[in-house]
Amino acid sequence: MYVVPDQTGKLAVVTGANSGTGKEATKRLAAAGARVVMAVRTVAKGEAARAEILAEHPHAQLEVRRIDLADLASVQEFADGLIADEPHLDLLVNNAGVMVPPTRMTTKDGFELQFGSNFLGPFALTLRLLPLVLAAPEPWITTMSSGAANSGRIHFDDLQWERRYRRIAAYGQSKLADLMFSNHLAQLAAERGWPLVSNGAHPGFTRTNLQTAGASLGRDKTPRYVELLMRFNPLPTQDVQIGTEPLLFAATSPDAKPGAYYGPSGRFGLVGPTKLVSAPKRSLDPEANARLWKAAEELTGVSLPTHVR
Repeated sequence: MYVVPDQTGKLAVVTGANSGTGKEATKRLAAAGARVVMAVRTVAKGEAARAEILAEHPHAQLEVRRIDLADLASVQEFADGLIADEPHLDLLVNNAGVMVPPTRMTTKDGFELQFGSNFLGPFALTLRLLPLVLAAPEPWITTMSSGAANSGRIHFDDLQWERRYRRIAAYGQSKLADLMFSNHLAQLAAERGWPLVSNGAHPGFTRTNLQTAGASLGRDKTPRYVELLMRFNPLPTQDVQIGTEPLLFAATSPDAKPGAYYGPSGRFGLVGPTKLVSAPKRSLDPEANARLWKAAEELTGVSLPTHVR
C-alpha cells in the first residue's frame, strides 16, 4: 500500500471528499498530517464523513466547506472564502465528478451536467484558487481523470451535447477534458517558471458509489440494469483503498512529475498498484488543449488572474 509522505503543515483541498476516492484521499492526507478542507456539495454528508475519519484518526485536522461544482456562483463563493481565510494552499485535489446520468441534465449555468460538473466547475475553481496555490512553497494540483478518457473526444461544435445526448460519450469527453486541462496547466507552469506540479490520475475500476449515483439521477432508485451490471460485472475491480492510490501518488509523491498521468498497473489498466501510464494521445495535443482552455474561459467567464499570467 502506498504510504503518503509526511504532510505536516500543509493545507489541502479535496473536492467530493464525503465519499469514494475523495473520502479515502482525505483520510490518508489527514493521517499524514495535512490540514484538509473537505469541499462537498452536501454539508451534512461531509460532516458525517468527517466524523467517520475522526473516529479512526482523532487528531485529523478536517474542515467541511460547501461547494457545488455545477454552480459557478458556488465555486466563486468557495474560492473567495478560502482566499480570505488562508495565506496559501499547498494542494488542490480535483476529485469530484458525476458519471453517466441517464438523460441530458444541465448545471445551474446551463451546461451539460457531466461537462459542467467534471470539467468546467473544476476549471473555474482551479483558476480562482491559482494565486493561493502559487503562494505555497511547493504548489500542487492533481486532477482525477478516468480510463474513459481513452475513448473520449472533444466535440468543439457541440460541447454541451444539445444535438444528441450520449451519456457514455459525454462522460468520456468530460474526463478527457480534465486531462487536457491538467496538461495545459503543466505547460503554462513550465513556460512561466511557476514551481507548480500539475498532473493527473485515474482510479481504474474502483468500487465506489460513482457508477450507481449518476445512473440514479432523476430517478427514485438505482435502475435494475445497473444493479445487474455491477453484480455480474466480468471485469476486474478493486476496493477504494487501492483505487485511490494513483490519485494520492500523483498528489504527494516526490517522484510524481508535472504533466504526468498515473493509474493502476494490473489487468486492462483497471486494478493493481500505481504506475506511470500513457495518457490518451488526444490529451497531448498542445493546440487542442489551448483551444479547450480558451473555450472554458469563455464559457465560465474565468481566466488566469492578471498577476499570475
